[in-house]
Amino acid sequence: MAVNTDKNSYTILFAIAMVVVVGSLLAFTASSLKPAITKNKEIEKQQNILYAMGFNENEGTGDITFISTEKAAESFTANVSEQIVLEVKDGKVLKEMTRDEFMKSKAPGAGKEPYLIDVKKEQTKEKNGESRFLPLFKGTQDGKTVYVAPIRGKGLWDAIWGYVAIDIDMVIKGAFFDHAGETPGLGANIKQRYFMDDFYGEGLVTDAGVFKGIKVAKGNNDPLNKDKDDYEVDALAGATITGDGVSAMIKKDLKLYLPYFQNLKNKNN
Repeated sequence: MAVNTDKNSYTILFAIAMVVVVGSLLAFTASSLKPAITKNKEIEKQQNILYAMGFNENEGTGDITFISTEKAAESFTANVSEQIVLEVKDGKVLKEMTRDEFMKSKAPGAGKEPYLIDVKKEQTKEKNGESRFLPLFKGTQDGKTVYVAPIRGKGLWDAIWGYVAIDIDMVIKGAFFDHAGETPGLGANIKQRYFMDDFYGEGLVTDAGVFKGIKVAKGNNDPLNKDKDDYEVDALAGATITGDGVSAMIKKDLKLYLPYFQNLKNKNN
């Protein structure tokens, strides 16, 4: 018997069938690709941390070039000597954990590699009055110890984030910034090498131990960024709000590490 395709019931049933079929295909595809997507995100985090630490494949003064995806995991293992996790609350370090201790922990947000800590979720815990985890990655740059810390903030349109390498005196030794949706040619330029390189050598703390942070300043009057004692870098043209977001996330997130480095310096003195 021929099917009457002009009936409304046929149209509805056909639409339902198509939704089920397409939905099933999309779910299958997403499920199949999930392991690869997860692995790619892990490699990207490793590349970002290594870049801030100074391990990259840059040439000349052009665009940034990460350690290749094939070499990232091996390079991360070779150059990140320690993964440290600090549990902090109200500006105080409650606990310091090694990688193994953190991976064995049953606390919310723990039980995984420290470099996979979700900074956004940890910031939410802090806002809710809970303690939060701060990851810190220790390595060597030009024969000297450096520490890389992740930061996250808000740009003009969406999230911005980064990794900042600092020494025991909290002087910046490298930085990597990225964004979710800043304006191309303006705020998106926080990912440009010339902007990130300006942070090298900038101090975060005064000689008296007061945390200052780094301000992305329009009136810096130091376009070549030769003054490393002013707690400022030159702003990006047409990207005031994004620049303010970079300044804010550096000041808010890196200040949380101040007690750790103060204690570290006291131990070494």
